[in-house]
Amino acid sequence: MVSFAPEIIFHLGKIPITNTILHTLAVDGLLIGSAFYINRKLTLIPTNFLQNAIEFTIEAFYNLTESVAQHAASRIFPYFMSFFLFILLSNWSSLLPGFGTIGIREHGELIPFLRGTTSDLNTTLGLALVSAAATHMLSIKTIGIKDYFSRYFSLNPINLFIGVLEIISEITKVVSLSFRLFGNIFAGEVVLATVSTIFAFIIPLPFLMLEVIVGFVQALVFSMLTMVFMTIFTTSHKSH
Repeated sequence: MVSFAPEIIFHLGKIPITNTILHTLAVDGLLIGSAFYINRKLTLIPTNFLQNAIEFTIEAFYNLTESVAQHAASRIFPYFMSFFLFILLSNWSSLLPGFGTIGIREHGELIPFLRGTTSDLNTTLGLALVSAAATHMLSIKTIGIKDYFSRYFSLNPINLFIGVLEIISEITKVVSLSFRLFGNIFAGEVVLATVSTIFAFIIPLPFLMLEVIVGFVQALVFSMLTMVFMTIFTTSHKSH
């Protein structure tokens, strides 16, 4: 049975280190290491398949960002791509053999060393909060603090009421982003664990392929919604 809460592997002082934190660090390390490696291998004229594939992917996603964000595409794209790569790699790497199955036994229960970080509500809530904070900071930087606050506060009673609704909607956005990602990935973990317990071979493969698709879709949905929110908030309130 998959535990709802992540399992603690060890303590760093008074700080508990869970199996989802270990996965987060592994994904971060892989992304940062890959960025340094790729940067060293880049040439002005692409000479290998890897650089061609990377440039094609980046161009495709930048064009997607530009089609939505237009004027603010260059500012929003780094956030969009960062969220997408982190969530996609987290979702897909958690499907590798060993996740949730290799660990230690305590009181007859398995404590896995690694568990998918996006199946932890703490991670998805953290991602949603970072998304919200980045959106508001980018908004202030782009349209100015006066125009930013005019979205929420006004001497006009009707606009003030709308501003209150805007504040409530920001809270619901964070909840929606975090629970959507967490719910889909955690449910997938439960399904895979259940099916793998009953059938060891062949039968789990279709479910595994489904989770590959779900992992991609959820990464794209989270990053696309962040892009849309950033686009809205970097557009002057007066132009609405």
